[in-house]
Amino acid sequence: MANSNSSADTASTPEASRQAQGQYQNFTPVQRLSFGKTMGILWSALFHKPQNTRPSAPVPVQALTQAALMAAPNHSVYRLGHSTVLLKLRDKFWITDPVFAERASPVQWAGPKRFHQPPISLEELPPIEAVILSHDHYDHLDHQAVLKLADKTKHFLTPLGVGDTLIKWGIDASKVRQLDWWQGTEVDGIQFIATPSQHFSGRGLFDSNSTLWASWVMIDGDTRVFFSGDSGYCDGFKRIGEQYGPFDLTLMETGAYNVDWPHVHMQPEQTLQAHLDLKGRWLLPIHNGTFDLSMHAWYEPFDRILALAWERNVSITTPQMGEAFNLMHPQRGGAWWLAVEGESDREVVQNA
Repeated sequence: MANSNSSADTASTPEASRQAQGQYQNFTPVQRLSFGKTMGILWSALFHKPQNTRPSAPVPVQALTQAALMAAPNHSVYRLGHSTVLLKLRDKFWITDPVFAERASPVQWAGPKRFHQPPISLEELPPIEAVILSHDHYDHLDHQAVLKLADKTKHFLTPLGVGDTLIKWGIDASKVRQLDWWQGTEVDGIQFIATPSQHFSGRGLFDSNSTLWASWVMIDGDTRVFFSGDSGYCDGFKRIGEQYGPFDLTLMETGAYNVDWPHVHMQPEQTLQAHLDLKGRWLLPIHNGTFDLSMHAWYEPFDRILALAWERNVSITTPQMGEAFNLMHPQRGGAWWLAVEGESDREVVQNA
């Protein structure tokens, strides 16, 4: 496995990732599920899935065009689905965890299927300055999307080992920068720092934790954005906030949580606390609204995080997929998911 690209500058914080027997580890040990527990979760997902884990009506999407994106002001932010976020900074485009596949799965005939189409196709996307990847799970690293983006993307920023996967797929090694936790690199005047998260990795049966997972700090002059990737709640958020906060915007995982995997995904209460730990100003909840990856209602993450934010007087934005949010002129957005499931429909589904 290759080390980080030579152009990456090591940050002053010394605590890099750790490995044991070829596997990356979290700072706080994460309890692994037993075989029996794993089989029980799989059985429940296959045969006891609640009806409301998928929308009963179409999810609204605001279509985007390349021309509209090129004309948009800097500091525009667009959710394209799940954890895929397109940012316009310095007249260039940057995208996190681009997943455009119909299913978040190793095969496209089975597995979690999208609730909605992306607001823009891969072909219609403008040139991408950098793809920022958090880890190698199928709902974050889309093989076909990476290949289709290769010719229009200048840089791929990844945690250690994920870049090796891209190179095996045929991505030009000169485009790939692999970073350890607390390492940073600069692209077109914007600083990117790979920061810790509490999660795991693997795309098959025999590659568990062979690549690193990370969150990301993005610094564009006076503007700071945090991208959580996937993470359980941990003290890393406070350390990141102390070193790099406050953040103008946090893109925070809020979805696919479950009491059976508390160490690798956050409940909404923990998402809000992580945002506060980071000294965030505006919170944009992601990792929801696109795929059915747990047992909760598809709209529950929105309901819960919105109520918590209002209770704690936290500025939160919930744009529709494809709707613009501008860092210089922030706005809350609407509770669009309420129109997808009418109140009566939601009560019927919840009580089914």
